[in-house]
Amino acid sequence: MSQTVYLSPDEIRQRFSRAMSAMYQAEVPQYATLLTLVDEVNRETLAADPALAARLAEQHELDRLDVERHGAIRVGSAAELAMLRRLFAVMGMHPVGYYDLSEAGVPVHSTAFRPIDDAALARNPFRIFTSLLRLELIENASLRRRAEAILANRDIFTPGVRELIERCEAQGGLSEEQAERFVAEALETFRWHRDATVDLDTYTALQDEHRLIADVVCFRGPHINHLTPRTLDIDAVQRRMPAVGMNSKAVIEGPPRRDCPLLLRQTSFRALEEPIRFAGERQGTHTARFGEIEQRGMALTARGRERYDRLLGEARRRGVGRDNEAHQQALADVFADFPDDEEVLRREGLAFFDYRLTEAGEVAGPVDTRDLEALIARGLVTARPITYEDFLPVSAAGIFQSNLGGGQNEAYAGNANRDAFEAALGAPVTDELMLYAERETASRERVLAALAG
Repeated sequence: MSQTVYLSPDEIRQRFSRAMSAMYQAEVPQYATLLTLVDEVNRETLAADPALAARLAEQHELDRLDVERHGAIRVGSAAELAMLRRLFAVMGMHPVGYYDLSEAGVPVHSTAFRPIDDAALARNPFRIFTSLLRLELIENASLRRRAEAILANRDIFTPGVRELIERCEAQGGLSEEQAERFVAEALETFRWHRDATVDLDTYTALQDEHRLIADVVCFRGPHINHLTPRTLDIDAVQRRMPAVGMNSKAVIEGPPRRDCPLLLRQTSFRALEEPIRFAGERQGTHTARFGEIEQRGMALTARGRERYDRLLGEARRRGVGRDNEAHQQALADVFADFPDDEEVLRREGLAFFDYRLTEAGEVAGPVDTRDLEALIARGLVTARPITYEDFLPVSAAGIFQSNLGGGQNEAYAGNANRDAFEAALGAPVTDELMLYAERETASRERVLAALAG
């Protein structure tokens, strides 16, 4: 009797990310224009910098560049979030990081579902930044109850995807046929629906409380509100968006441009105004879906993040420019206090690094491994920055606000509640700094063991 062969979670994730990209491209034609622009900028950047191209190839970053995407969704209840955790687990995606966006005036807290091991990230680092609406932050009690009742009456998952999730959990995987059905069924959760589930008056009341609340509560499901390609030069993309008909947000979020890129930089084109049919057949419009672009840099240690956060806070206190050029210059002035040299960043313990043997190290034979710095100086070991795979709460909130109309930045400050989020999720979130530290430690131990013979 032949044994059923199950597809790997990595393969299912690859198929799902491709299907979601195709769906979003059909729904938001400007997304296709964005992909073309990013591809052009990436090819030009690699052609102009052969050293960068060689380095990315050596680190297996080029293979994932064209497929790399992250999306974002917002859900309204603990039950929805918990089922999403199970859905993403089928694709080898785990909740990493806790983000409190209420500190920037957005009434949600979030995590990022993503792969966590090196092989899975290299195959396809697809991520979904997932936010849970915090109804407790709605001060109007009657409006809060109204929103809770609306959310209680919807099911954002198809019966088919629920059945396939349960089957995957029971049997330890999905067959080829089951995986194909899973992708098709799961995609329905993220599809755009122009018919709202509420009347116009309810929509307006929720929107007046906060535009994001209306976006979460008033529709059949958590439509994907952006898919983000990765660029190697976000400044070039920002400059060129208007020429291809995109209304870009005013400034690039995150750290300034540097020789040694840090963490994550993000920008977007503005949310589209889309026609909506409300209950009772009244017509209106809704803005939620936009096009985002990201440029990823190195992951910072706790010490590095503390310095980054302090400098970012200083930049915000000084006030940054409203146009991107002034904004970037103001950031650069403040971040002059952050080392912009890989060796200094490594020696000062500000960033995480991946240690590998050089060609000389591969054939060096047993050597004294008590001094790692000496091995690096002898050319036996090399250290490369580990790419940051996660998100920045201030930047995420900045993207949200720029596409929701802004103007509500201080309403919910200081309301982090990781315990409540994990209770809703039904599992703890993984600490992203721990993942980077484990990867760095494992790489260092591997090279030392190999050199010791």
